[in-house]
Amino acid sequence: MKKSQSTSSLGPGDLDVSQAVLIPVQYATPPSPTNRHTKISVIGAGNVGMAIAHTILTQGLADELVLVDAKQDKLRGEMLDLQHAAAFLPRTKITASVDYVVTASSDLCIVTAGARQNPGESRLNLLQRNASLFRKIIPPLARFSPETVLLIVSNPVDVLTHFSWRLSGLPSNRVIGSGTNLDSSRFRFLIADLLDVNVHEVQAYIVGVHGDSSVPLWSSISLGGVPFLSFFENKQIPFEKETLASIHRAVIESAYEVIRLKGYASWAIGYSVANLARSILLDERKIHPISVCAQGLYGIDGDVFLSLPTRIGRRGVLDVTNVHLTDEEARKLRDSAKTILEVQGHWGL
Repeated sequence: MKKSQSTSSLGPGDLDVSQAVLIPVQYATPPSPTNRHTKISVIGAGNVGMAIAHTILTQGLADELVLVDAKQDKLRGEMLDLQHAAAFLPRTKITASVDYVVTASSDLCIVTAGARQNPGESRLNLLQRNASLFRKIIPPLARFSPETVLLIVSNPVDVLTHFSWRLSGLPSNRVIGSGTNLDSSRFRFLIADLLDVNVHEVQAYIVGVHGDSSVPLWSSISLGGVPFLSFFENKQIPFEKETLASIHRAVIESAYEVIRLKGYASWAIGYSVANLARSILLDERKIHPISVCAQGLYGIDGDVFLSLPTRIGRRGVLDVTNVHLTDEEARKLRDSAKTILEVQGHWGL
């Protein structure tokens, strides 16, 4: 794909215009190179991929942003559309290509490519359509950027994250999935909305499978540092379990509702993934519920990736938080793992 032409050589006879316009000062040393050049590649220029790219740009998370997609004309159009907004954005070099060589030396590769989830379709039903595509995507990403962190967003994210780990040959700490990071955001929003508090005051996780079998960790929810359920119990305030169940149902159904109403979901996942990118690239060491290698954790027996509260930084996964689970939560988490293992076994993944 032809990249946008540089304006530095637009003068007569390929005169370097920058040397004619920009005058160096006396007694100065040459500018020193920056210590770190941050490069992010986004694979898939659909609605989700472009929402992620847009959010990354507006937050100034990368020195270089690369877009890769199989549809050459659309890809170039998206690249130009973003480049033309350069005056309104933090400085970022934006390139695009159908050739994966353009992703070389990426610090973070975000994979959103895949079939779009249809209204009413479960995420696991997408697996057959997306697995064959990943066989073409993941190996070249790992080959051109052997030190990268792979962040999988395509659904079903847990199975495809595991599949990407196997295909890439990268260590497990550098292959993660967006998992239930967005589910947990929806969870926190609904609790905050119910109690009429700022969502930032609510600490709550949904773990396990990103989908219908996800597990809300009610026992660990806190509100401004106060344990949520124990507060109601100590104050003898009635709080029906059905209310809790309805909140979890709303989390599960919210994505389907967005897809039903507008045809696809994009902005929330865009902000969610950019949030993960920030934590990784700035080495913030924040804890996020993301899809990671869960073998041997919380009694999970099997080669499986699913979402757990995880501390992440520049090298990907640092460790998994040892959150206390009730017996019921632990059982549901193991059941969630079994669901994924059954799917992987059925499709030979």
